[in-house]
Amino acid sequence: MLFPASCRGTPAPALLLALSLAGCQSSQEGEAPTTELGIRQVVDTGGSGTSLRLVRDPANEALHVLKVDGTVLRLDNLDATPAATVLYRSGDTGVASPQGLAFGPEGNLYLVGNSTFGLDTVGFVRRGVRVSATGDARTFATLASSVPYPRSNTAFDHQWNGIAVSPDGRSVFVNSGSRTDHGEIQTSGGRYPGLREVALTAILLRLPAGVVDLLLEDDDTALARYVFARGLRNSFDPAFDANGELFAGDNSGDRDDSDELNWIREGRHYGFPWRMGGNDTPQQVPGYDPEADRLINRRSYAYESGFFYDDPTYPTRPPVTFVEPVENSGPDADSYRDPGTGVLLKASQTGRTLSTFTSHRSPLGLVFDTRNALPGRYRSGVFILGWTAGDATGSSGTGPFRDASQDLLFLELQRSGETYRVRSTSLVCGFRNPIDAEIRGDRLYVLEYGGNGSVFEITLPGAEPTGGRSCVSAPR
Repeated sequence: MLFPASCRGTPAPALLLALSLAGCQSSQEGEAPTTELGIRQVVDTGGSGTSLRLVRDPANEALHVLKVDGTVLRLDNLDATPAATVLYRSGDTGVASPQGLAFGPEGNLYLVGNSTFGLDTVGFVRRGVRVSATGDARTFATLASSVPYPRSNTAFDHQWNGIAVSPDGRSVFVNSGSRTDHGEIQTSGGRYPGLREVALTAILLRLPAGVVDLLLEDDDTALARYVFARGLRNSFDPAFDANGELFAGDNSGDRDDSDELNWIREGRHYGFPWRMGGNDTPQQVPGYDPEADRLINRRSYAYESGFFYDDPTYPTRPPVTFVEPVENSGPDADSYRDPGTGVLLKASQTGRTLSTFTSHRSPLGLVFDTRNALPGRYRSGVFILGWTAGDATGSSGTGPFRDASQDLLFLELQRSGETYRVRSTSLVCGFRNPIDAEIRGDRLYVLEYGGNGSVFEITLPGAEPTGGRSCVSAPR
């Protein structure tokens, strides 16, 4: 693992790592708060399925893990002898291939998944309601499902995945990702000639939380009442802040456009596929020559598959104003490739901002301290993960360049007129594909996708050391 200068750490000799950066003191009453950042690996989720989601049930504060085989685990005794207890399997929930898990404020559980039928897919949401006020016995029913709609049969079928429940519990927000990389034609082996995106893709849906068996058509007019926002390539982790505003990270395609953080508002269009990461998609311009495009990595899946090409039938932009991503001033996760020269640069070193993160980080695990539970400068803070392994030079593939990624970022998010700006700092490095994060009490928890689905507990400092902080390595 290679780390940039802002992300150096010392490997931990055991499961607990405490980095004392300056003047470490006890946090007893009447004394200065600690400047140590602590991290320990608390439990491996194990089992046959890879871990995918980490969420907190607000009804009892228990953390839950979702696995790709449909298993839902409850994490017990985190402060003593941690254990992962199986609550439900796919046969209990009716979700064999889940992608998302969320709890409502009253403790209702929502699962989002997909079923494939040949070259088509169906997205659906299942709701689990407790049988009694206590205990984990639930009855499950289908809240909503889509009609079958066309898959592209490529790596770009993002399907239904991200899910969030509104703070009042009345609405369920579901991400239905794109079926293309950048709006190119994807015929699914010739079955769908000329097809790009469809009505049911690249949107964020808002569904009534109390309905049963709602059927969503693949038709713009029929869907209009349920579409909250358009032009989102793949908002895998929507989350609400303390003010009830909705945000989500969004990963751009195989071209070296920046990955995004978006403030998602009703009725807005976020640009996909015509605009990604603050850049116009050049394929929409007749005469486009991908061989002259310095933002295309020649080893990327989309390039090797021939998905970049002169495309005179590319759809015309809709007559709306696109919403731009949150601007990032660094100092971390702000690398970019200059489109004119191909040179790798950092926005914070060139006097500019980025829209929002280094290309290909895949920003996941967005979480807000909505209850002001964290200490010091992290109180009411925002955190997000970089899922993809980084590439220090940009020469070895499609991963982030000049950016280690696979880390936990602290985001200082500030409103600026009709948008937001962010300052991003890498706190913990060296995870293995971290996929989700959650706050429980005054601790932050991170779930890894790879291996046994390790869960790490992070204790944040109450005060910052003089001279700043370097990124801490996750223990192994």
